[in-house]
Amino acid sequence: MSFAYAGGLLATGLADVTSDLGALDSRGWWAVVVTYEGAVTCARFETVRPAPHPGGAWAGPGGWTSSLDEAAYVAGVERIRGAIADGVVYQANLCRVLSAELPVGADIAGLGARLAERHPAPYAMTLRVPGLEVASASPELYLRRDGRVVESRPIKGTGRTADDLLPKDRAENVMIVDLVRNDLGRVAETGSVSVPELCALEEHPGLVHLVSSVRARLAGGGWPELIAATFPPGSVTGAPKSSALSLLEELEPVPRGPYCGAIGWVDADSRRGALAVGIRTFWALDGVLRFGTGAGITWGSDPHREWRETELKAARLLEVASGDGAGQDLAERGTARP
Repeated sequence: MSFAYAGGLLATGLADVTSDLGALDSRGWWAVVVTYEGAVTCARFETVRPAPHPGGAWAGPGGWTSSLDEAAYVAGVERIRGAIADGVVYQANLCRVLSAELPVGADIAGLGARLAERHPAPYAMTLRVPGLEVASASPELYLRRDGRVVESRPIKGTGRTADDLLPKDRAENVMIVDLVRNDLGRVAETGSVSVPELCALEEHPGLVHLVSSVRARLAGGGWPELIAATFPPGSVTGAPKSSALSLLEELEPVPRGPYCGAIGWVDADSRRGALAVGIRTFWALDGVLRFGTGAGITWGSDPHREWRETELKAARLLEVASGDGAGQDLAERGTARP
């Protein structure tokens, strides 16, 4: 059965599926997934009601493989640092995709329920529609819209505790805030872009983040124009965005898919919606479960530390998905490049 679950609301009764973002300005309640590569799924549901997360059978997947092993990832970090030295980019977010065979009978609803119980997140969402299954525990807001007011809350800077954060983390956050301000400025009323919060410390299960808030008032247009101006999210690309995208395309061997895209909901009737950055996200396709992890690279990055950051971001989520005990890292799981 198709369904979507977000913010304590269960949506059922699939009525329409389209790749047209303009539908989000029409009518009804929509679940939305935009992959990092730009493939759009908008699913309209007839019934939306408060409810517990639906349950389902779940069995942990087998061994994980990584699209980049440690040596390849470290080499990618050095390549980005070289591009920074040459003035091509200031920052770029290097990612890798983990994959594992999905056991027969495993239900994405079961994984979503496990995440909701053991790794709650402010912008979590589970979605199952024909051809797309996603379970996300995203802590990061890409776009929240209420009428003409829009807000983004980029995350940059990650550590196990606040003591792990470095000056590099704050500098990286400020760079991405500038990028988000510029993106929103393309569709905002002149003078309406503001930064109500800069580099605030947020605690999440197993780690801490630096989070900022950028707010604006739209000059006109709807969801297609807003997403076109700001996608992919700045926190998972880099600055300048166009140069970072070109560089990352060379360095990352597989598509990111829903990871680093947009995942969330839109209520077209009330002109409200919230789309998360698709981090901390699993997706199932053709019997394979995938999960992405990455880190923002600046001139001050230590390549092996950045690799460990990708491990830190993934470890707790993979524990939840697999049922392993706390404390295992990816190296102990035997993660390797396929």
